[in-house]
Amino acid sequence: MSFSELVENYAEEPLTRQIILSLLKDYKRPNDKIGELVKEGLLTTIKNGLYVPGPKSKTKKPEAFLIANHLWGPSYVSLETALSYHGLIPERVYEISSVTVKASKTVNTKVGRFTYRQASLPYYSFGLESIKLTPRQVVLMASPEKALCDKIVMTSGVHLRSIVQVRSFLMDDLRIDIDRLRALDIDGIDSWIEAAPKASSLKMLTKTLSDL
Repeated sequence: MSFSELVENYAEEPLTRQIILSLLKDYKRPNDKIGELVKEGLLTTIKNGLYVPGPKSKTKKPEAFLIANHLWGPSYVSLETALSYHGLIPERVYEISSVTVKASKTVNTKVGRFTYRQASLPYYSFGLESIKLTPRQVVLMASPEKALCDKIVMTSGVHLRSIVQVRSFLMDDLRIDIDRLRALDIDGIDSWIEAAPKASSLKMLTKTLSDL
């Protein structure tokens, strides 16, 4: 059975080096074979030890959100990427933004640019959802509320001290529709404020949302 046939069992998944070596167990020099597969366009290297099917492969590739979860983890998709996915901001986002408990970093790959911002526990663990993109792809992502809080917490210079400031930030800067804001779960945000950075800004956020 060819490598292309074997790898079909891992369609829509990021491929670790361990998976690929198990598929190439009958080769005397599996590491050399991996290099050949990359050159042939059957594999694309995301980072050392992580691959996806290449441009010449017919195997279905994983979504960028799932790659983001695997590329630098633990992490979850958030910030502008999650806000766009949840329909809060109108812009389509091309860079995949995530939050991690590890150090902040940016990774440029052949399948896109991925940025990671650091958050401490326990704040990191609040407001996360498992999003089923396809039957085989489940992604860890911020809820709409957590993505918005992350945007406030992680944007330098944003300190929300009044309802006027919050409304301007939400509706003018982010261009979030007021009906979307009214649908947010205020109680959910309230439940993690005490453990959050910029707690005073988030308290002003919930106060503003309550008055909409």
